[in-house]
Amino acid sequence: MTLTSDQIRAARALLKWDQKALAQASKVSLATIKRIEPLSGPIVANAVTIEALRRALEAAGIEFIAESGVGTGVRFRKPGKAN
Repeated sequence: MTLTSDQIRAARALLKWDQKALAQASKVSLATIKRIEPLSGPIVANAVTIEALRRALEAAGIEFIAESGVGTGVRFRKPGKAN
């Protein structure tokens, strides 16, 4: 599944994380996060960076919702549900 900048911003909002918190959790530089978040559409970054962001947010309880004809999204994962 492709992640979008909108999903990253929405996930941070659900978690009440600022960009610095995401940088610390994902080990992705703050500068990189500041570069990719304002863009629209799929994240343009290397695969390692995208996977680091995804893993950090999923570890914090976020589930990414794939495009299903009505748009992408994010939500909290049900407790006990695996990634």
